[in-house]
Amino acid sequence: MNLKTIIAGALLAGTISSAQAADYVIDTGHASVNFRIQHLGYSWLEGRFNDFSGQFSYDAANPEAAQIAVTIKTPSIDSNHAERDKHLRGDDFLAVKAFPEATFESTAFTPAADGSAVLSGNLTLHGVTKAIDIQVSKVGEGKDPWGGYRAGFNGTTQLNLKDFDINYNLGPASDSVYLDLNVEGVRQ
Repeated sequence: MNLKTIIAGALLAGTISSAQAADYVIDTGHASVNFRIQHLGYSWLEGRFNDFSGQFSYDAANPEAAQIAVTIKTPSIDSNHAERDKHLRGDDFLAVKAFPEATFESTAFTPAADGSAVLSGNLTLHGVTKAIDIQVSKVGEGKDPWGGYRAGFNGTTQLNLKDFDINYNLGPASDSVYLDLNVEGVRQ
């Protein structure tokens, strides 16, 4: 589920309001790539990817030129249940031995009048690359107590598992996975 890691980085890229172009590295200690999917239509299964990295650049004077790249280590999937995680890492779902990483690279950033934005890009998951859109909003930005400068964003997107050749049948209510991304970047 590389998508989470990719998406988390992507979210950051679009809404930074600093006056100059800046490059940021995702602070993974203050970021998360989360997912949720219905389990058989009866409840929600939530989890995260614990190992991801990424960077983004943003120029408030030219936000449409924002760029982001994120890599998620798919074996780091964590649903808080060891046996389920083993199944999710296997061939029915992520096939992490064959596809140990998921990546996201942005292709466009489209700000809206209300301050939100759409981050578009290519997500590669399970060996398949598809164009996706992530709904992004800025959380905040400013100086940190250690003399650095940070910017934070959140975003969400919905993925159809079959689009990424993940065909395990958990019923029609479980065809889609939702990614919830929280990203904090440190300006370089």
